[in-house]
Amino acid sequence: MHNTPNELRYTEQHIWIENIGEGIYRAGITDFAQDELGDVVFVEFPEKGKEYSREDECAVVESVKSTSDIYCPLTGTIMELNEELEDSPEIINSDPYAEGWLFTIKLVDESELSHLLSADDYKELTQQE
Repeated sequence: MHNTPNELRYTEQHIWIENIGEGIYRAGITDFAQDELGDVVFVEFPEKGKEYSREDECAVVESVKSTSDIYCPLTGTIMELNEELEDSPEIINSDPYAEGWLFTIKLVDESELSHLLSADDYKELTQQE
């Protein structure tokens, strides 16, 4: 069984979202996603300071098995990148919800939060895959 913290929200594209305050959200790939990808070897980050729309391709996570596009979970401006992943992308595998986060984004439209899944809904989704 994959770890799916209840306090986070999720997208159908296997991205988790954490509200860190002041309209800023931290994002990363879920435990389910990192397990499916296998050993992560490279992360291509979104452009810091750039605004992306929800579901735009904004990053890439490369593993020994495949390359996966990361779709922006919310419309907003990229504020911070987890630069530790440049030298140690495998952190995503060992700690996807804490040290393995990808980026933070400043939300433009709070109504987009309604598109996110609860932990229970996400668990149900991943059991179907």
